[in-house]
Amino acid sequence: MSIKSNYSDGFFDVSATHGFLPIKAPLVKLPAVYNALQEVLDKMPVVLNENEFGFLHTIDGIVAPVMAIKNHLEDVEKEQDIFILQALFRSYSFLSSAYLLEPSYQQFKKDGKYGKARNFLPANIAQPFCKVAEKLNVFAWLDYHYAYSLGNYQKLDDKGDLNWENITMCNRFSGQPDEVGFIMLHVDINRFSANLVGTVMQTIQALYNGDTSVGSLLEKNWNTMQQMNLRRKEMWKASRWQRYNDFRIFIMGVKGNTELFGEGVTYENVWDEPKAFRGQTGAQDDIIPMQDIFSGVIFYYPQNELTKYLLDLRLYRPKCVQNFFIDLETSMKEVHPKGLMGKLLDNKDITGLCFLLGILEEIYHFRNGHWQFVQKYIMANTKYAMATGGTPITSWIPNQILSVIHQMEDVATAIKQLGSSDNSIANALYEKNVSLLPTKRGLIDGQLALIHKNDFSAEAIFALNQKFGYDDTE
Repeated sequence: MSIKSNYSDGFFDVSATHGFLPIKAPLVKLPAVYNALQEVLDKMPVVLNENEFGFLHTIDGIVAPVMAIKNHLEDVEKEQDIFILQALFRSYSFLSSAYLLEPSYQQFKKDGKYGKARNFLPANIAQPFCKVAEKLNVFAWLDYHYAYSLGNYQKLDDKGDLNWENITMCNRFSGQPDEVGFIMLHVDINRFSANLVGTVMQTIQALYNGDTSVGSLLEKNWNTMQQMNLRRKEMWKASRWQRYNDFRIFIMGVKGNTELFGEGVTYENVWDEPKAFRGQTGAQDDIIPMQDIFSGVIFYYPQNELTKYLLDLRLYRPKCVQNFFIDLETSMKEVHPKGLMGKLLDNKDITGLCFLLGILEEIYHFRNGHWQFVQKYIMANTKYAMATGGTPITSWIPNQILSVIHQMEDVATAIKQLGSSDNSIANALYEKNVSLLPTKRGLIDGQLALIHKNDFSAEAIFALNQKFGYDDTE
């Protein structure tokens, strides 16, 4: 079996204990030697409180504070503690994005258009930033794991859990509750990831041990995905879609966004050539990529540029997560050349196939829900056509939704041929999905038809969710 017991870098530990979250809460503030840097971060957000604005509120207001920060390259080189390194990476990521994208934000405030960003990062920021990125073995740009989301939370009440209403950001751009709710909800969803990773590992072990029925384990996986989807729907409450542009500009990446950055960003006294890295995006989260590999959706990915982008995003994760994905994919192919679905068919595990269908339905809901976020949070707010990760916003999620629907159709056909399960929940799950598959197909086909017209609107696309009974806001 290719799955190992240790996928940890000391900060993250992909396991049935921690899932995809850090092994403990991140540092909220940097050590004392970096006090001046921390002070800039604290005073940086557009809004500090009801009566006070930060550096990002004013045109060029971030420039002098950033230029005055000491070059901490020597200090960073000495650091060994992974939690300090993570906090430093988060800090330099925020500083870099704020400094470079502040002109874009100011232009948007004027006329609703994303303006040109700065594309030169001064050495006092570039050198220590790239050094800490090298130590963590990641790209020197704001990411989802170490910087913006999973490594950026603190509890408001230590006795409470990681519900989005009980956590807040260590660093922020807008300073507004909508930014906090938006990204902290991702942490909230991931508090269930330990159960999900656990069921994946247990299922693989069971199949390696020769078990011919893994329906109970797949049922647990399905139940966990249901919990996650319930939390995901909280987004509409946690962060108003009308306020997404208060902070979205600051999480844009360089790659794919030549309108903002030109050929790339020059990191002074680090590299001779400009660099272009992808931006922070929820597509860097680990839940759905793991489920795609585990369930076999990856076998249904179309061979196109959008799929290449999805696979490219695997590189924008901690190495321990990347290694887990590689070993998971190898393990599933060792279980069966056609993965979990192939093994369940060989074993005639009807109950397992029914719960696989349920898991696929939850993956669909996750992706379709994300697609609805795109329709409202992005498409209804801006004409800028590129996602933060650098791809066309109207096409890459539908690309993967179709993959899930194709597999659901194949699994439903296989169950029909094998007969009924002796598990009433499994049978009910099958019956429900068979009846709803045509509406899923009709919804995405209708939305794609609108997208292919030059005169489509976000409102028209979103209206189809309501028509087909998939409005995530209800």
